[in-house]
Amino acid sequence: MAKALVITPVKNSIETTLETAEAIKASSVPVIHKIFNDFSTAETKAALDKNAPKIGYELVHLEEVTDTPSPNYKLVLQMAQKEAVKKQLPLLVIESDVTVQKDTIEKMLQFLQDHQNAGLIGAITVGYDQKVNFPYLKFKDVTETVIDTKRSLSFCCTLFSPELLTAYDFMQLDQSKDWYDTFISKKAIELGYSNYVLMDTPVLHKPHGSRPWKQLKYKNPLKYYFLKFWKGMDKI
Repeated sequence: MAKALVITPVKNSIETTLETAEAIKASSVPVIHKIFNDFSTAETKAALDKNAPKIGYELVHLEEVTDTPSPNYKLVLQMAQKEAVKKQLPLLVIESDVTVQKDTIEKMLQFLQDHQNAGLIGAITVGYDQKVNFPYLKFKDVTETVIDTKRSLSFCCTLFSPELLTAYDFMQLDQSKDWYDTFISKKAIELGYSNYVLMDTPVLHKPHGSRPWKQLKYKNPLKYYFLKFWKGMDKI
């Protein structure tokens, strides 16, 4: 029986996406893994279709659900919340630039079981060198194994408790935003829950692998900030 609903929003980046899916498949606990393809290229769509039966993930092509151009993170969260609540499962977002370890999901679920007040539980992100990396650099010098924080969690690898899922309806999310990490982190605190980051549960994060255009921040910062502010991309 599945212990969690795991979702992965995808916009191209097929190589890292398949690495993510294979790692989830190898998890020590059974889960439902659903990939949401957000208007990727035809090549990516074909690769996702081809690998679905082999790896075992369920696949939703958002072009069959909505006409709204990507990013459709809000819609993905809304669809996933509805399914998780119906199945009475915690919801776990694992983005397509993250590779979990075999016991990552098991450890996160155990922490949830031991902390009934949890709203969000995030796994710390590290690079190939095992050092804390983006987006959790703010915690790089922390020595505790668990952080109870009021700072925003990233959704790189984050568990939503069933209690939070029933307490706040994602249909109320702001239509004008693209990403909801900051808002939902604050909302969980506002509703009386605690948010945690598990420093002893590292996951490999390849920054911006799920949003390749953001690599421009390092390669061509002028173009990056043009897209961010003038074109209104990446609204949080």
